[in-house]
Amino acid sequence: MLRLETGDPGFAQAFDRIVRDRRESGDDVARDVTAILEDVRARGDETLAELTERFDGHRLASDEDWRISPEACRNAYDALRPELRDALELAAERIRSYHRAQLPENRDYLDETGVRLGAIWRPVEAAGLYIPGGRAAYPSSLLMNAIPAKVAGVERLVVCTPTPKGEVNPLVMAAAHIAGVGEIWRVGGAQAIGALAYGTDRISPVDVITGPGNAWVAEAKRQLYGVVGIDMVAGPSEILVIADGRNEPDWIAADLLSQAEHDPVSQSILITDDAAFADRVAAAVEAELAALPTAKVASESWAAHGVIIVVEQLEQAPALANALAAEHVELAVDEPDRLFASIRHAGSVFLGRYTPEAVGDYIAGPNHVLPTGRRARFASGLSVLDFMKRTSFIQLGDAALDAIGPAAVALAEAEGLPAHARSVAVRLGQ
Repeated sequence: MLRLETGDPGFAQAFDRIVRDRRESGDDVARDVTAILEDVRARGDETLAELTERFDGHRLASDEDWRISPEACRNAYDALRPELRDALELAAERIRSYHRAQLPENRDYLDETGVRLGAIWRPVEAAGLYIPGGRAAYPSSLLMNAIPAKVAGVERLVVCTPTPKGEVNPLVMAAAHIAGVGEIWRVGGAQAIGALAYGTDRISPVDVITGPGNAWVAEAKRQLYGVVGIDMVAGPSEILVIADGRNEPDWIAADLLSQAEHDPVSQSILITDDAAFADRVAAAVEAELAALPTAKVASESWAAHGVIIVVEQLEQAPALANALAAEHVELAVDEPDRLFASIRHAGSVFLGRYTPEAVGDYIAGPNHVLPTGRRARFASGLSVLDFMKRTSFIQLGDAALDAIGPAAVALAEAEGLPAHARSVAVRLGQ
């Protein structure tokens, strides 16, 4: 774990190294993914079967080996403990309610010249959702991806999820039932992204691909952007906690480790104005790790990428936060809105001492698929709009064309495009 103080002579250089650190895939991953995608495009299902057996130890032979049926998902839902079923249902309803409010409105109006203008929003026809499998199998991710697509009105949802050694996660199946997903394929990795984008004999192509995954999945989405739409290229998880000394150290330590346990290259950062509190949090992290079942991964992350920054005043924290543009930002202070007003770049912000980031991962309502790697400077979390597209429309009568057409002719001629000019001019009788 790295500790910095803003008053140190080398702080600016050390902080800049943290900002510029890229904890993402390298050229070797890009080369591997390119080869996999080319193979999927050329050989389709044959490649999927070979790679699924090689990487997941699962043989794709019968239809049951390839797909998880809606009936199996319903059975998994029915078999859940009541409290777990209720928790998933509550999460689904809160996610659905939040995302319904994101639905955009169509526009249709006449401007002052009599030109009819507007735009209509429509859902994409098919969306592919990638859901990790095995150890990192998260039913919450299925809900966070599938429900906005359903709210948008997408007719066909296709889930790809790996099933290592044939093991299917019952919580993911139950979440699929709750979300109303009927098409689930037991394939993963870059090859699954290729299948969703290009299509195979078994899997029809989709228009948009969303969902989290490892470095190979993220790289496949990056390479296929343009063939399909994607939500984002997601990297390792991040959390930035801005906290004063009046917090409970073990609360903040638990928050930092909530992201560290995702991946050895996840990053957890604390900014505080209290040096003694920083010491107590560092000690609390070690104590929490001693009892944490995911301590191996979390310890690697904290040791390699954990950071504690001591500032002279918390008012300095937003500038640092904006440079980091972190996926998750917690403001564990009495008046969080005061700092929040200065936070320009963040995937999602958690206000106050009783709002741990983990609440946002599961049950609050906003989407937990968020930009990482400083992409919060220009990108937003997954929303209903990722599953929709806007089509503008224009209608002119003769009077409206008389009003604005001559300007179009002038501009077309100035650009050296006479056919453009004539297509307007002939209607003006020129």
